[in-house]
Amino acid sequence: MEQTYQYAWMIPFLPLPVPMLIGVGLLLFPTATKKLRRMWAFPSILLLSIVMIFSINLSIQQINSNFIYQYVWSWTLDNDFSLEFGYLIDPLTSIMLMLITTVGIVVLIYSDNYMAHDQGYLRFFAYMSFFSTSMFGLVTSSNLIQIYIFWELVGMCSYLLIGFWFTRPPAANACQKAFVTNRVGDFGLLLGILGFYWITGSFEFRDLFEIFNNFIYNNEVNSPFVTLCAALLFAGAVAKSAQFPLHVWLPDAMEGPTPISALIHAATMVAAGIFLVARLLPLFILIPYIMNLISLIGIITVLLGATLALAQKDIKRGLAYSTMSQLGYMMLALGMGSYRIALFHLITHAYSKALLFLGSGSVIHSMETVVGYSPDKSQNMVLMGGLTKHVPITKISFLLGTLSLCGIPPFACFWSKDEILNDSWLYSPIFAIIAWATAGLTAFYMFRIYLLTFEGHLNVNFQNYSGSQNIPFYSISLWGKGCSKRINKNLRLLRMNNNESSSFFSKTTYRSDDNVRKKNRERPFINILHINILHFDNKKPYSYPYESDNTMLFPLLVLVLFTLFVGILGIPFNQEGTDLDILSKWLAPSINLLHQKSKDSADWYEFFKDAVFSVSIAYFGIFIASFLYKPIYSSFKNFDLINLFVKTGPKRRHWDKLLNILYDWSYNRAYIDAFYTTSFTGAIRGVAQLTHFFDRQVIDGITNGVGVMSFFVGEGLKYVGGGRISSYLFLYFSCVFFFLLYLISLFL
Repeated sequence: MEQTYQYAWMIPFLPLPVPMLIGVGLLLFPTATKKLRRMWAFPSILLLSIVMIFSINLSIQQINSNFIYQYVWSWTLDNDFSLEFGYLIDPLTSIMLMLITTVGIVVLIYSDNYMAHDQGYLRFFAYMSFFSTSMFGLVTSSNLIQIYIFWELVGMCSYLLIGFWFTRPPAANACQKAFVTNRVGDFGLLLGILGFYWITGSFEFRDLFEIFNNFIYNNEVNSPFVTLCAALLFAGAVAKSAQFPLHVWLPDAMEGPTPISALIHAATMVAAGIFLVARLLPLFILIPYIMNLISLIGIITVLLGATLALAQKDIKRGLAYSTMSQLGYMMLALGMGSYRIALFHLITHAYSKALLFLGSGSVIHSMETVVGYSPDKSQNMVLMGGLTKHVPITKISFLLGTLSLCGIPPFACFWSKDEILNDSWLYSPIFAIIAWATAGLTAFYMFRIYLLTFEGHLNVNFQNYSGSQNIPFYSISLWGKGCSKRINKNLRLLRMNNNESSSFFSKTTYRSDDNVRKKNRERPFINILHINILHFDNKKPYSYPYESDNTMLFPLLVLVLFTLFVGILGIPFNQEGTDLDILSKWLAPSINLLHQKSKDSADWYEFFKDAVFSVSIAYFGIFIASFLYKPIYSSFKNFDLINLFVKTGPKRRHWDKLLNILYDWSYNRAYIDAFYTTSFTGAIRGVAQLTHFFDRQVIDGITNGVGVMSFFVGEGLKYVGGGRISSYLFLYFSCVFFFLLYLISLFL
């Protein structure tokens, strides 16, 4: 066991060879590297799989032995200063390693097909591998300085990945917005790190917690200063995990490729903020004001994210606000001191949200064929609907992920979210009411997304559409069927005439083409009522959605299994007369570090009684969404929910006005972005213009004025001289004479 821990230092470095070799290959052998570009997915997935096997081994040992291992070595030594680097393997580290590796592997497999059309395929896998390295370094760090270094590397990788299609102005603006917003939190994090080093004289977690605990016990600290430093540390987590008020970057981050959205929202960037608070919880728990602040920010984010998701039309943006709300639940649990429940919800949400994002990517991948590769149309749920018979596997997987996020048993998020809701009653009834109401809103907007996307009738009229008789050449089922011999023959001829690359994971080949997102700006949107995509032997065009390739469906099925069964980690089982769940046993060392008890024996009657209430709220939200977006009977086709209670008159107008206000609030992101643009961006631009005016008119004016005065003085003096030496001597001796008279007068 000891030997396994000794080699854990290699974990952050294992994915590094991929970006290094890709860079060297593009530098020395660009043509061969680009021609064999699809082969780079294999080493990326292989190395991440090795890390996953290593992480599984560490996790099993953590569960069996409750052992914490730390190894450090000195990097800088001085009389009064010592900086050490190392790695820390504890339950929190092993949980994060499992999340990053499992989600990362399925995302990479998915990306091999999803990004096959893109010219930046190599760059994508290089960024992804370096992103994994940064997260591995972050979660295994043993001190605050090391965390800050990898924290910034994670921010840099997210900047590169969000702006992957940097030729599109929205993507370029989104990555800059994410980078600048996170710099605000990172600056606070750096100040907090320096503040606690000034207080305790150590960056190491173990020493930091022990010294600070002694200071608090002996009342030897300045409470306002300590609270300020802790709040600055928390600011870093607020920005990374998209908590209010630094959440504005997260919806715009959807401009990146969908696999990036899945990875960022499930197990990497946004999870880094939750990880930091969980890592520093032994420090925060000693400062009541900070715990109250964490729970307050969490509950505000829970409600804000849910309300902003209600009216979004972009499927990925709706899921982004869902992530924001669920992260608020995790932060609320940490603020309440429920360490185990917060990490449990982090696990269950990660797999469910990865499933939803990859499912949305499959839908977008299908819709791009229909609407002419226009991202603003292929992600618009209003233009979808009726996709069930075209993408049945994607539909089922998306539905299961939706049910999980809504908190419907027996799916994963039910077990974790229900515990957060129950604990909130013990912490604050007001917070509990908001949390339970938001659970209903979550069910409403998630089923709104599902119903608008898959149910109802097609919102696009496909030319010559005749049901299942016409099968597009792109279409392929889970079992590899779907293409006729005639179409396969045409495909082979088409591939022979194009420079194409093959994949290790799929027989399908794709032409290496220019960035699809770049072409969106160069060609106008094709009329979706009269679209012709591809003809074979002068037959009818194929212009309707299709199911994704096996390489994209396999990760969905894997994540479905996680969504169904990962909740078992938090279900109590009987061991030696005590009901104890696997997660509590896994986290026992960290829970003991917080001076908390492990989970008590489960009262199943109380659990199911509370579960009935929470599930009822979720079903109520699903019921309302079904009435509004999928009428149950044909007579409800023009159903108006308000009309049941308010027919006409002033009350009806008031209701309509209220609904319009709520819709505008949600669709316009609560006007927070506009407020930031006006107050901060406008103010900064005003200061910049004022500085520019001062520099040009005052500083440059003085310099230019001296030059102009010198010019005029020189011009005037040149007329004084007549060219006679006698005149110059007379003037010279006159000046000397008057100067001597002046000196004599001073002495007299």
